[in-house]
Amino acid sequence: MTDITERNTSVARTGETGGAERSASVREGSAARIERFSPATDIIEQADGFHILMDLPGVPPDGLTIDLEENEVTVTGRSSYAPAGNDRRMHAEFDAVEFVRTFTLSDMVDRERIRAVLKDGVLNLFLPKAEAAKPRRIEISQG
Repeated sequence: MTDITERNTSVARTGETGGAERSASVREGSAARIERFSPATDIIEQADGFHILMDLPGVPPDGLTIDLEENEVTVTGRSSYAPAGNDRRMHAEFDAVEFVRTFTLSDMVDRERIRAVLKDGVLNLFLPKAEAAKPRRIEISQG
């Protein structure tokens, strides 16, 4: 049984995104169209818990939300890009994007002690193991 599973199903892989997955749909709402990506992610298990490392280039701390609802954690990050001053765009391949990824957690994760650090465009989401899930040594008594 897997302890953490990824739950994005409507995403198509493209070779242009450097490991990220691009959504087939584009979110509309304001005048600007924001492309949605599933960020490149590594999940590392250590003795004390799981580290989910996500590439979120251009996402500031105030543009990042992490929601925990029952057994799902959803990471949403939005980058912004504005040309400086009166610069006129002649050609643009970089623009504001939204990153979204959802994971389903098992009972092995202690939901009360989840921590997150965003540094240099990389999110480290730490999911500590519940005490009951940690390995322990059983004492043997003489009988």
